[in-house]
Amino acid sequence: MKIAVMGTGYVGLVTGTCFAEFGFPVTCVDVDAKKIQILEKGISPIYEPGLEDLIRKNTKAGRLKFSTDIPSAIEKATVVFIAVGTPQAEDGQADLKYVFSAAEQIAEHMDAYTVVVTKSTVPVDTNKKLATFLKEKAPHKEFDVVSNPEFLREGSAIEDFMRPDRVVVGCRSQRAEEVMRELYRPLSLLETPIVFTDPASAEIIKYAANSFLATKITFINQVADLCEKCDANVHDVSKGMGLDSRIGSKFLQTGPGYGGSCFPKDTLAMSHTAREYGAPLTIVDSVIKANDDRKKHMVEKIVHACGGSVKNKKIAILGLTFKPDTDDMRDAPSLTIIPGLQKAGARIQAYDPVGRENAQLYLKDVDWYEDAYGTLKEADALVILTEWNEFKFLDLERIKGLMNSPLMIDLRNIYRLSDMKKSGFIYHSLGRPLLRV
Repeated sequence: MKIAVMGTGYVGLVTGTCFAEFGFPVTCVDVDAKKIQILEKGISPIYEPGLEDLIRKNTKAGRLKFSTDIPSAIEKATVVFIAVGTPQAEDGQADLKYVFSAAEQIAEHMDAYTVVVTKSTVPVDTNKKLATFLKEKAPHKEFDVVSNPEFLREGSAIEDFMRPDRVVVGCRSQRAEEVMRELYRPLSLLETPIVFTDPASAEIIKYAANSFLATKITFINQVADLCEKCDANVHDVSKGMGLDSRIGSKFLQTGPGYGGSCFPKDTLAMSHTAREYGAPLTIVDSVIKANDDRKKHMVEKIVHACGGSVKNKKIAILGLTFKPDTDDMRDAPSLTIIPGLQKAGARIQAYDPVGRENAQLYLKDVDWYEDAYGTLKEADALVILTEWNEFKFLDLERIKGLMNSPLMIDLRNIYRLSDMKKSGFIYHSLGRPLLRV
């Protein structure tokens, strides 16, 4: 069974590479010839731990190919995954122009029974519309449209694909179901739950899951604000909550607000869809607003920690990407916090282990550094925005010698209060007591 994957972005590249690792012959296609040339050399255009090694391994084994020849890839495939971008439109809904452009190519070039699978995150009823579209374009061809949403976390996408919590498949055909069972048969040894449902339910599962996780993040962020007012410790509160099996400990870590390619876009799309169907999700609407406010509040928190003004002060920023182990800058808190500090008069010097190239596309008038310690030279304050591992074990004595003042604003709570009490730093964190020298 041959697979074609349309789109070599984050989802398409991980999906195609992992199916090749399962042993299937896979061709990943894209209209971007430059990207395909890079991939043919075994170089990943995105940073994802372990991905480049798998690309090289499966390319060498002949199971994984990259091409701009879309017609040929579709003609030879039994399964075609649509993994193109669904960028956010002005009204908050997902823009489906690339999805239907891919579907048009599939309608023209499929020459035998084909299972068309949407991996792209799409609003409810998109798969139904795709089926109608394909039937109109190719009335005499055999196909089924299947929804198979992805649940990949950037930074651990390979593990998420190979050992998922579950696989969700939305289809209405026994024939398509059998094909999808065969595709995911390698996961049967792990007894991975495969949830078969209708396409509309599969589409909602994706959006509902991300909206719920975004809600957990936003909830604990607001609880952290309360903890600061009450002189409580949000770490203890999170632990006490998370030990309840009905709640769970995941996504109860406070921070400067969620970002990335999924939560901001998917919560907005979920909200838009709910209003469109006359069933508004006011909780999701509140989460969206609270997260936007959170990022702005972090600017105020940093300014307050710096004595009420950052004018002409050097602020060292460690971490720019929305989370560690990725170079993704989409909706990262840094994109709100850094311009906010600059508007208040701060001079920004920054470092991120892998995100600098992408960050430079969004952030201007920043002094860039090649390591953490260089960034801290003569800084008036240190702000930790992303919890990269290398920031968790900094030499605090060395830092004090580099900085103008021993002031740390830790927006990821990566240091223990007991350690910081001994450090001689003025230490601001989230939802925990302020430590003064």
